[in-house]
Amino acid sequence: MPQQPPAVGHVGSGPPTYDAEPTALPPADPDALDDLVADTVLDGARYGTSTLRAVSVRGDSARYRGEPRRDALLTARFGAGEQALVLVAMATGARATPGAHRAAAEACRWIARAVGRSHDRLADDIRAARRGDLKSGLHRLTDRSLGKLRASAAEQGVEPEEYTASLRCLLLPADPECRTRVFFGVGAGGLFRLRDGEWQDIEPRVAEATGEPVVGFGSPPHETPEGDRLTMDLGITTPPSPYEPAPRPPRPPFRFRASIARPGDTLLLCTGGMAEPLRGEPELAEYLTTRWSEGGPPGLAAFLADSQVRVKGYADDRTAAAVWEA
Repeated sequence: MPQQPPAVGHVGSGPPTYDAEPTALPPADPDALDDLVADTVLDGARYGTSTLRAVSVRGDSARYRGEPRRDALLTARFGAGEQALVLVAMATGARATPGAHRAAAEACRWIARAVGRSHDRLADDIRAARRGDLKSGLHRLTDRSLGKLRASAAEQGVEPEEYTASLRCLLLPADPECRTRVFFGVGAGGLFRLRDGEWQDIEPRVAEATGEPVVGFGSPPHETPEGDRLTMDLGITTPPSPYEPAPRPPRPPFRFRASIARPGDTLLLCTGGMAEPLRGEPELAEYLTTRWSEGGPPGLAAFLADSQVRVKGYADDRTAAAVWEA
């Protein structure tokens, strides 16, 4: 078996400013210990033809300042046997808000609850390639879950913008005959695929345009148009009225992609803290290509080490889920 190259501490022009290991712990309230967030969460599984590795790590900046990890990660299996459905949910709370870590964790729990209650129907739709039904159904579940966050913000007496989170999810059927992988969510982050030694950025995007409303589109055009396109939000604001409160900023668009995995593929879903350095530092992409292209899926410890390769100028939390296809 080919030997993987050794892990490295950082790539790029030089070492990052912060220490490589955790320094300060976040402050703890003895009456709210359930509010504590671990520095690192690591998980993994193998179902059907796919092997999953997932991690969420506190960023260098938060480690230095003694702030809690704003990213949350949840992995769950609903159902049993080949009918099972695996969910990976990750969220990032709003920057510089006291309850960011709570909002992220709550977003993951709400979407997991919604998916879990509908997992039989979702698994059937995935196997039958009903992309339109999948997209509309997951859109509703996502809206309801984020609506719970807005309700929670109202209960706490804070603005919705102060208690919100990006939310990004991956659905993996356990059926070995089904290679459909479904991504959905809202907010910043990345969806990448390592195929034949090259990274592809397959994050569904909303195009910027003016004029008549049009239909948005995902990145690579080889996908079928049914159910894999999004309606654009043109961002046209309504002039303020002296009789009505100013309109709230538009919500981030819902993003959806259902793609067919090939043997040898590696699919990577991540929050912005991982997506930004992967897009901005070619050496990081090259390093992960070398690490993940040969020798099969890494173990949990090796995946954690790979996810923590540091890049100067990028110090946010990192949350990533990678799926290796046999």
